[in-house]
Amino acid sequence: MSIAKLLKIKYPLIQGGMANISTASFAATISNIGALGVIASGSMTPEMLEEALVECQQLTTQPFGVNLMLMNPYCDQMVKLIIKYKVPVVTTGAGNPGIYLEELKTAGIIVIPVVPSVAFASRMERAGADAVIVEGTEAGGHIGELTTMALVPQVVEKVKIPVIAAGGIASGKQLLAAITLGAQGVQVGTCLLVAKECPIHDNYKETVMKARDTDTIVTGRISGIPVRIYKNTMSRNYVALEKEGKSKEELEHLTLGGLKKAVFDGDMRDGSVMIGQVAGMLKEVKPAKEIIEGLFAEANSELNHLQQRWEVI
Repeated sequence: MSIAKLLKIKYPLIQGGMANISTASFAATISNIGALGVIASGSMTPEMLEEALVECQQLTTQPFGVNLMLMNPYCDQMVKLIIKYKVPVVTTGAGNPGIYLEELKTAGIIVIPVVPSVAFASRMERAGADAVIVEGTEAGGHIGELTTMALVPQVVEKVKIPVIAAGGIASGKQLLAAITLGAQGVQVGTCLLVAKECPIHDNYKETVMKARDTDTIVTGRISGIPVRIYKNTMSRNYVALEKEGKSKEELEHLTLGGLKKAVFDGDMRDGSVMIGQVAGMLKEVKPAKEIIEGLFAEANSELNHLQQRWEVI
């Protein structure tokens, strides 16, 4: 079964679960377009998630999902809420969702873990995951080490469940490349930051649109928790302190509340501005519908052009 049929959506595209950004309203907007909107629960309490679930169900009748960040201390309670509100799809990140898979699957919920390696993808397939999101290091936020182009085809070859590509996708050409590599769909985040409906500070959107190809940096490589963010004072200081061997507590103090500073306050100097490497391609704010429909229109157009060029070759 194709991923679009499995998720009951028009476009085989999943909204990335971006903490403090992927709100109920934004998820509903994406779902109403025909893709899969996702509520990010990573920075939420159970009470906040319940409010978001109620709001999202009021704003859309289309399928939507919840991203369950497994580092969140309230995961047990959040799983209960997801089941209570009959959320159709759960994506997971920052850990192994194995302890929740049976409970979620018994409730009829589609479970799609984000995976950074072939081994983890295989483990999730054996555990009963319905599909996997294969995320390359080009992505913004928490990342692995392998690139999308290198990782996706290796996972496709290894597993039989659908593979969704993520990381470095902001154009129809990149979407087409992901499908050519064997993915059945894509997950996108950075390209939706410049959506008109995206609930981030205008400074954040301006930073994305002004970003160059080399304007991201990965913090946390030494500590084993790599995160791709915008190069600013905070991120440069973090990397410098990390190289000096500062403690985990000192580093956490530097980033405390950093994402909220960026998203809500528009602090581009000391905030944690999570963006992927494709930020350098994004130059204007557009309605989310135009962004998503444009990706697939460009992919179809590029496919036609590619077939013509291939005949010549």
